[in-house]
Amino acid sequence: MTKFSLLDHELVPKHEIMLEGELKSVLGKFSIEKEQLPKIKVQDPVCKEIGAAIGDVVKITRKSQTAGEADYYRLVIE
Repeated sequence: MTKFSLLDHELVPKHEIMLEGELKSVLGKFSIEKEQLPKIKVQDPVCKEIGAAIGDVVKITRKSQTAGEADYYRLVIE
């Protein structure tokens, strides 16, 4: 039996855990703290699949009709 990956589905955008340096750059760009980001639960199926832990920030890259691609950021919470 082959394992199905949620990230292989065409309707699921790319999710990746951000590195500390990249995160600092994004937070500085928007002049915010990590806790001010929108949240995503650690129990979210995609968070489980990518191995996100509480306190990580997930970068979601979605296709956009106007921008081509748009990045969204979510703080992983309990």
